[in-house]
Amino acid sequence: MKTQNPIFSHPTLQILERCHTLATLKQVHAHMHTIGLALHTYPLSRLLIQSSKLSLTYALHIFRNIPNPTIFLFNTLISSLTNYHSEHAHIAFSLYNQILLRNKTTLRPNSFTFPSLFKACASDGWLHCGHPLHTHVFKFLEPPSDHFVQASLVNFYAKCGKLSQCRYLFNQISEPDLAMWNTLLAAYTRSASFEDADMYLEVLHGFSEMQESQIRPNEVTLVALIGACSNLGALSQGVWAHAYVLRNNIVVNRFVGTALVDLYSKCGFVNLAYQVFDKLPERDTFCYNAMIGGFAAHGQGHQALELYEKMKPEGLVPDSATIVVTLFACSHVGLVEEGCKIFESMKKAHGIEPKLEHYGCLVDLLGRAGRLKEAENMVRKMPVKPNAIMWRALLGAARLHGNIEIGEVALKHLMQLEPETSGNYVLLSNMYANFNRWDDVKRVRTLMKHQGVNKIPGFSLVEIGGAMHKFLTCDKTHPFSKEIYLKIEEINRRLQEYGHKPRTSQVLFDMEEEDKEDALSYHSERLAIAFALLATSDSSSPIRILKNLRVCEDCHASTKLISTIYQTTIIVRDRTRFHHFQDGTCSCKDYW
Repeated sequence: MKTQNPIFSHPTLQILERCHTLATLKQVHAHMHTIGLALHTYPLSRLLIQSSKLSLTYALHIFRNIPNPTIFLFNTLISSLTNYHSEHAHIAFSLYNQILLRNKTTLRPNSFTFPSLFKACASDGWLHCGHPLHTHVFKFLEPPSDHFVQASLVNFYAKCGKLSQCRYLFNQISEPDLAMWNTLLAAYTRSASFEDADMYLEVLHGFSEMQESQIRPNEVTLVALIGACSNLGALSQGVWAHAYVLRNNIVVNRFVGTALVDLYSKCGFVNLAYQVFDKLPERDTFCYNAMIGGFAAHGQGHQALELYEKMKPEGLVPDSATIVVTLFACSHVGLVEEGCKIFESMKKAHGIEPKLEHYGCLVDLLGRAGRLKEAENMVRKMPVKPNAIMWRALLGAARLHGNIEIGEVALKHLMQLEPETSGNYVLLSNMYANFNRWDDVKRVRTLMKHQGVNKIPGFSLVEIGGAMHKFLTCDKTHPFSKEIYLKIEEINRRLQEYGHKPRTSQVLFDMEEEDKEDALSYHSERLAIAFALLATSDSSSPIRILKNLRVCEDCHASTKLISTIYQTTIIVRDRTRFHHFQDGTCSCKDYW
């Protein structure tokens, strides 16, 4: 029977693990030299790890004085660098270069070398090293690669946002573990956006695959899943995920709790979101930000302000994001003075230096309230250079209040900063259309063509029976398209009976009036509403729609009437906020 080498359990190594100061570590190091322990590889590796925690300089000094360090010691130091000193990625790569220089003699990278180096690639400024490092995997390792090397590659491409490579490498792993699944799901979540909802659908599909492989999810998995459900407005799947958490006694820590608050807020249940928030055993600033943001998106500015004021008694300090969501809440209900006070208190009370996003919120706050000159002066005089978000906020306010002069100034700057963004041109074009300035509309549309700018296609998602249905404007690809268009005709007929007159000024001017009305009728949210009315007989259940663009004025006006005609509640989440339509009114009170 083999006996364990006494070096591995030497009492000096136990003392080494308990060193918490550099002075005591040096004493142990000296003792290791005295008894000859420093001549052996394993004790040296423990010394390198412990010294890396306390002093990188001393760890490098130890390493430089090792006559012929083995690949094991190189790997140990590289791993320690990426674990405890990620800001010094250049030293890790310098050590790797030493390995390559000695490759012809005694050293060769192995499967323990690469995972730490791919981790170092994630540091700022080192992503470019990942691809040549991947070629070295093929050069030095026999295929198939070690599981940890494969996992590190998936991590690297996930952090790069290169999902096709990430998924390809993931598929090469015969039995991916929980950590790998979490990496893949988190990668899809990070790469998704409001415009590209398909990535969130990939998270749901991936979670289903994970369940089929009998891998049990943990808190990290559930945060990714719930986050995807939030951004899709997939209430049924989100509720299922919440039930799974409770059923399997998964700890509702602040991360899971924040994800659930975000879920119910983004699915239109702000009261449920607050119930979850209120019952959380521990709440941090991120939890508060999610709940304040939820109130803001639902136009409940007063509740958002009340929650903001509760942070200090709980010993929590607002951060930069807290100020943004609170100002957003003030902006969408016209709490101008309150918002200005919060902005002014940022630096004095909380030591937060205002950034572009804070100035943007203030410009939006003033602009929505009609204080356009103040908003314009703020953009011109603020200490940081205004970005596109700032000028777009001013353009949006100018459109809202019909100030063409300020709108033209804002668009001029936007064209320099974002010449390819269609929404900027559309805003000004619609403003000209409201004043019947069709020559100017034509000029803006021509400019769009010359710049090669295409309008972002609008789409809407509606959840029916747990399944998500996606509609584009004038879409005819849905299996029930024929029935949907017949329902649209019925809705239009009933809207006319209620006196609705389509607001056609913002539709292309060179169309016949009848064609303009048709164009409005087939906006993506109209198709989604028609399908929901067809597919559900229970009018007591709200129709929930997620839209990637801002709701247009005609759809807003007609949806208010539809809620009365069909005695149903319609909740529309557009790119900035929620609209709860019920009994002919909207929760935004037409201030959006």
